[in-house]
Amino acid sequence: MTAALGTAEIVIWGVLTFSILVVFHEMGHFLAARAFGVKVHEFMVGLPGPALRLQTKNMAWGITAIPLGGYVRIAGMEPGPEDDLLGAALDAVRATGSLDARGLARDLGVQPDRAEALLATLADWKAVALDDDGFATLTLDGDIASLDAPGLADRARGVTYRGQSTLRRIIILAMGVLTNLTLAILTFTVVLSIWGYVDLSTQIDTVGEDTPAEAAGILPGDVLIALDADQIDRWDTFQMLMSRTRPEQDVTLTVERAGERIEIPVTLADSDGHGYLGVGPTALEVHPTVLESLGQSFRFTGLVFRAIVDLFNPATFASSVQGVRGPVGISVMAAEAAEAGPLSYAGLVAMLSLSLGVMNILPLPPLDGGKIMLEIVERVMGTPISRAVSLGFSAVGAVLLFSLIGYIMYADIARLAQ
Repeated sequence: MTAALGTAEIVIWGVLTFSILVVFHEMGHFLAARAFGVKVHEFMVGLPGPALRLQTKNMAWGITAIPLGGYVRIAGMEPGPEDDLLGAALDAVRATGSLDARGLARDLGVQPDRAEALLATLADWKAVALDDDGFATLTLDGDIASLDAPGLADRARGVTYRGQSTLRRIIILAMGVLTNLTLAILTFTVVLSIWGYVDLSTQIDTVGEDTPAEAAGILPGDVLIALDADQIDRWDTFQMLMSRTRPEQDVTLTVERAGERIEIPVTLADSDGHGYLGVGPTALEVHPTVLESLGQSFRFTGLVFRAIVDLFNPATFASSVQGVRGPVGISVMAAEAAEAGPLSYAGLVAMLSLSLGVMNILPLPPLDGGKIMLEIVERVMGTPISRAVSLGFSAVGAVLLFSLIGYIMYADIARLAQ
């Protein structure tokens, strides 16, 4: 099917699919921030850059020139401790009515670049408005006449991310993940409960000719029980165990035949770098109830979580990465699923949403899980982590993450070139 798909079609469906996933993810952050009264500057579809914008009273909405993914810009999410002169800067702006960075530097006795940074932070917090000439005017809501400098800073900080409690900040960060997981679980539950699914049982339906299974005497109708010491309760469990084997590896397969358990020694063949047996499962049509479909959805979540964790385990990386697809492979899969029909495409989006959500749980900056970890560390320490340290952690995490993505993309292209 891939050969029949054009490059433009693959790109279009890839861009659309990634945008759907990321927009839902960012929508979670947005809804949580707004629920806590935190100001949001932008909700954009696409990567940062030139964009078509619709400016509403409180924020901007739009589509960027590169509509791949999306982002939400929330006030006060900059890393590191804040400047202790923010309150004094607000007091100075209030006293003068309008003040630029040069005047603020003079009033506070600081360097102009620090004054510019103070005004930029306050503008990001929506505590001041900057005109085209760089002059700031106060925009704080409510009665502020009786507030001193620390009180002004508290009022400004209250509508920002950094002004929220640790629990609220964690909720804002976690809502992107929860939205992806909820989207996936609801989609799976609806699809499975209405249309059902085909389950692959552990009963063998076919044994390939000239395969290790045929040579070992495995027969159609045998029921898989165990591979070496590992029990097999489902076909996907058997597949996962086989993905961890090696070519030419000697294993013992336990099967049930006519009510009797038999142990069969097998020497595996080679299949893409791991062991190959040569058997096919019996397919069964299943029509679960809504509750059973929900349980199946949570089981999918567990399987995806295990698969992603295995990517970061040196012992299982080589076998796990073979079944993973990067941006190129996912774009091809999206185009194929769209061609197969709405149901197939919905299932793929649900699975990808699940994968994105689980990936973001990992405690690795710059993922949401990593940011949550830093929030917890700051809470335990009782002081904000410095900007340099925070950015350093994010840089290391980004290098690891993009190295993995790069390797998977290389594997995608190599598979397509075969």
